Amino acid sequence: MAAAPLEQKYVELTEDMFKEGFLDDQFVQLQQLQDPSNPGFVAEVVTLFFEDSEKIIDSITETLETDPLDFKVLDAHVHQFKGSSSSIGAQRVKNVCISFRQCCDASNKEGCVNCLQQVKREYQLVKARLETLLQLEEQIVAAGGIVPQFE
Repeated sequence: MAAAPLEQKYVELTEDMFKEGFLDDQFVQLQQLQDPSNPGFVAEVVTLFFEDSEKIIDSITETLETDPLDFKVLDAHVHQFKGSSSSIGAQRVKNVCISFRQCCDASNKEGCVNCLQQVKREYQLVKARLETLLQLEEQIVAAGGIVPQFE
């Protein structure tokens, strides 16, 4: 398959992710760090984000199931997830983490349980989109094209 249609699809998907609030400018900054000497940089960082996220979500879930619930420990996990999400530009995940931390500060267990469900949902949505983006990136490179970057 020719690279041009793949590149166009990549641009459209990325633009949609920005319009829908999945990504913010931090993702653009991440892309700008990728160059010919390190062509897989974004894929590596995003893959690490996926691995870390699964572990952090598990830790959050386990902490929420403890009795009595230690909101400080819970908040520390959520803070870690917020930072990780921020670093790759996963805006919607980051925003739910902000609300989640407010529930931790208020010692609101029900709010925390609801936020966990939201975090899981937003994470799965951004993960699916980013996986598609990474697949397109591989196809573009395999077709001899250049992965589009955003300003």
